[in-house]
Amino acid sequence: MTARLCLPWPNPVLKTPAKDVTEITDEVRAIWTDMVDTMEAMPGYGLAAVQIGVPLRLAVVDCSEERGKVVRLANPEVLHASVQLREHEEASPNLPGVSAVIKRPRAVTVRFLNEAGEIEERDFVGLWATSVQHQIDHLAGKMYFDHLSSLKRKMLIAKADKLRKRV
Repeated sequence: MTARLCLPWPNPVLKTPAKDVTEITDEVRAIWTDMVDTMEAMPGYGLAAVQIGVPLRLAVVDCSEERGKVVRLANPEVLHASVQLREHEEASPNLPGVSAVIKRPRAVTVRFLNEAGEIEERDFVGLWATSVQHQIDHLAGKMYFDHLSSLKRKMLIAKADKLRKRV
């Protein structure tokens, strides 16, 4: 397949909740393959379909050190989140050149439709949990910087705009 371009912020697709996937088809599998190729080309730990302009609730995540352990998720939802938080510096190819430290639950249990079209529940911990939550935010029309105060968010977006104008 192929790596796709990521939409630039503030494209409306990035701000709109994605549509549920009704079944796992060859088309969905092809989109997942492109998403994995795109994630690896960045390189990154995850990608949501909306980031490449596909308004479906699809995500891929691979936080393994050796890579090649991709989890493909359709319609992911958090069922349980730990009280303990974890800080991690997050970024997005949709707003290149900037990042921010975000606090998210250290562990989550997520229900999703897997590659076989079956409902699966899986526990994600550490960086895996952070990445899954980051992708679920994207699918809900949110960016990582939406977790920041309005002042910090404005400063981050202004910095990204300044960097974009230099290119």
